Amino acid sequence: YHQLGVLGSPVWGRLVPICSSFVRVPAIERTLIAVKPDGVQRRLVGDVIQRFEKRGFKLVGLKLLQATEGILAEHYHELRRKPFYHDLLQYMTSGPVVAMVWEGYNVVKTSRAMVGETNPAEAKPGTVRGDFSVHVSRYKMSGDPERKMSDWGLLCSNKS
Repeated sequence: YHQLGVLGSPVWGRLVPICSSFVRVPAIERTLIAVKPDGVQRRLVGDVIQRFEKRGFKLVGLKLLQATEGILAEHYHELRRKPFYHDLLQYMTSGPVVAMVWEGYNVVKTSRAMVGETNPAEAKPGTVRGDFSVHVSRYKMSGDPERKMSDWGLLCSNKS
């Protein structure tokens, strides 16, 4: 239930000639990362952006938004029967969210490592959750490579 969405999965790009043979190189990926309400309130957005930029990723989209229950219900529809679902909706509507699209080689896999384990007690120091999170239901980052780009469109639609 910790994901707001991540765009992308490994996609192989074009063939590139290397020493008289062709090698398939990975295409540039995109991923959706969200700083949740308490991360925005604690003014951690700049720290998160700085970490991704220092890794060489390119910020290609950013939006500060107030997620509505309608948007979240659509986004989290597979969790609607979970006991934490209503608390999740209440938390996610408690303040603004910063949704960002990052681009780069291996950004999906690398962002998982950068964000860290969902449970801050299990997140290693140096990860966003390990450094900034204080409670399991109140972590700052969201990222899930299984999500589709439609989540970005959903978040940035006029519904928000």
